[in-house]
Amino acid sequence: MTARELGGELARRGVTLLWGAGRVGLMGEVADAAMAAGGRVSGVIPEFLRTEELLHPRIRPADLVVTATLFERKRRLIEPADAFVVLPGGLGTFDELFEVLTLRQLRRLPRQPPCGVLNVDGYFDPLLAQLERAVAAGFCDRGHVAALRVATDVPALLDRLAMEAGGG
Repeated sequence: MTARELGGELARRGVTLLWGAGRVGLMGEVADAAMAAGGRVSGVIPEFLRTEELLHPRIRPADLVVTATLFERKRRLIEPADAFVVLPGGLGTFDELFEVLTLRQLRRLPRQPPCGVLNVDGYFDPLLAQLERAVAAGFCDRGHVAALRVATDVPALLDRLAMEAGGG
């Protein structure tokens, strides 16, 4: 499974996983794999989601930030990041992906961290086609869309993001 591979590879490379501190979904799998491989994790969760059903049970209190709002959570996840990796997901995933791309476009981040998509089983193909349609219609600049790195291979994507983030 790609999520578990990502978590293990992040740990192997000594990369800290900064995520929403959840135990469910693909990001829960990434966190489980990173922790199982001895990796460092840090989570940010809004108070209203901090329940036993959602909060990852193995996150250490020292590695957890609890915010008052979802907006503050996103800020605390986005601002310190050196790079972003997006896995298949739902509305929250799309919201965070487009927020990062928009903040990059507007140059509202402390730096311009690279953003990569793991296109597992072609999941993001329709979204990527829609972005190309927006470029063709003149609604998006090709350069902003082209800044999104797309791969199906975890190590290759992480290598590219690391190189663009200045980490090798």
